[in-house]
Amino acid sequence: MLNDHTTIRSTAVFDLVGPPNPPVPVQVEMRYDTRDPYAVQAAFRTGRAGWVEWVFSRDLLTDGLLGAAGAGDVRIRPADGDAESIEIELSSPSGHATFRAASREVSEFLTRTHEIVAPGSEDDWLDLEHALGLLLSSDPS
Repeated sequence: MLNDHTTIRSTAVFDLVGPPNPPVPVQVEMRYDTRDPYAVQAAFRTGRAGWVEWVFSRDLLTDGLLGAAGAGDVRIRPADGDAESIEIELSSPSGHATFRAASREVSEFLTRTHEIVAPGSEDDWLDLEHALGLLLSSDPS
């Protein structure tokens, strides 16, 4: 499986929400790479300045479709009063943002990732010998 590297990409528009302001549409690219089978990358378009990237657990995103998930910098939950959306809350020392996304789009993306790497089989995709070799060969100075 290690030689069957696959990257899955999905683009969507999430709404940046923050009462009392109206929602602001933000282009988002979600990526899943079998070389990092536990993680999902999400890149948020920030206008002319470029992209802001976040990496979080695929399981966290999956769990957030069904109920409140996360206890740290990333929290995901079904949106209050909107059964067809989830909210993704991101916190960092430089700020805080809450995005509303269509549950269907996120679920379809996750289904594609699960078809490639079934939940629970992520370890089969890790090349621990290669990763250990990189760690041992790095120059600490």
